[in-house]
Amino acid sequence: MNRATDSQAKFPRMVLAGGSGFLGCLLAEYFGQRGWDVVVLTRDPSEFAKRGNTSARAAYWDGRTLGDWRLELEDAKVLINLAGKSVNCRYHKRNRRKLMDSRKLPTRILGEAVRACKIPPQLWMNASTATLYRHTYGEPWGESGEIGAHPDAKDAFSIRLATEWEETFLENCPRGVRLLLLRSAMVLGSGNDANNVFSVLRRLTRFGLGGTIASGDQFVSWIHEVDFCQAIEWLIDHPQIEGPVNLAAPNPEPNRDMMRIFREVFQRLIGLPAPLWLLEIGTFFMRTESELVIKSRRVIPEKLKMSGFRFKYQTMREAVDHLASDGQE
Repeated sequence: MNRATDSQAKFPRMVLAGGSGFLGCLLAEYFGQRGWDVVVLTRDPSEFAKRGNTSARAAYWDGRTLGDWRLELEDAKVLINLAGKSVNCRYHKRNRRKLMDSRKLPTRILGEAVRACKIPPQLWMNASTATLYRHTYGEPWGESGEIGAHPDAKDAFSIRLATEWEETFLENCPRGVRLLLLRSAMVLGSGNDANNVFSVLRRLTRFGLGGTIASGDQFVSWIHEVDFCQAIEWLIDHPQIEGPVNLAAPNPEPNRDMMRIFREVFQRLIGLPAPLWLLEIGTFFMRTESELVIKSRRVIPEKLKMSGFRFKYQTMREAVDHLASDGQE
C-alpha cells in the first residue's frame, strides 16, 4: 500500500472510497490536478493504475473489512463514498441483494474506520441519487421534495435502495464530522465509460435510434461533468451546507426535448422512437430496467443556487454542444 509521502502530506487529502469508476476518476483527475493528495480505495489497485490516472494513488480495500486503508482517513480533509454496484442491471433477487450490500456494507465499515480515527475527516460525502424523489411531471423537487415510489415509474425497489443507503450513512457517520448526501442526477461527461450516459446516447443517436423514449414527457435531470466536479469543490469550501444536496443542473428536460437536442447536435434527421412496449422488450434483452428511463426525474439544485453556486452549463443544449465539440465527433 502506498502511504502519503512527506511532500504529499502538506496537501489536503481526499479519500475516494469505491472511486475507480466513472465519477471517481472524474474527481481524482479534477482534484489531483489542483494539488490534492487523492487516494482511491479500490478492490483492484493494479487495474486502476493501468488506466494511467497519475493524479491519484490507489489503496486496496474490500469494502467490508478494516485494513491498512483506514490509515488514509487520518487527518483527511474529505471522504467521499462512491461505492456501489451499478443500477444498470436487472432487478432480480440476486442483483437486488448485491445492489443493497454493495452500498450498505462499505458505508458501515467506513463509519467504523472514521470512528477509530484520532483525527477524523472533516467532511464525509456519501453518494445518493436524485431518483429518491417522487416521479413527477409537475413542479420540480428541491432538497425538501417529496420522497416515495410511484407505480407508473416502477421504482419501488430503487426508492428502498436509496432510502436504506441514506439511513445507513446517517446511522454510521460520527458526531462532529460534517456530512453531505449527494443526491446526484445523471452526469454527462466525455469518454466512453460504460456508465457515462452521454456516450450511450451519442451512440444510439448516431445509429438512428435517438428518438423519443416511451411517452417522452418524463423529465430528465442531469449535470455536466465540469459542474459536477466544481459543485463538489464548492460544497467542500462552504461548511454551512449540510445534509442532502441535489447535484443537478437547474433545467431538467423532457425526454423528447433531450433526444431532439442529441439529434440536432449530431446531425441526424431521423431517430426511431421507442414506445413503452418496445422499451420493455429492449431492456429485458439488454439486461437492464425500463425504470431507468421512464421515471420522470424533475430535480433542481436549491441548496447550491441559494449558496451562490453558478453552473457553467445551465441547459442541456449547452452541455451536449460542449461535449460533442470536445473531441467526441
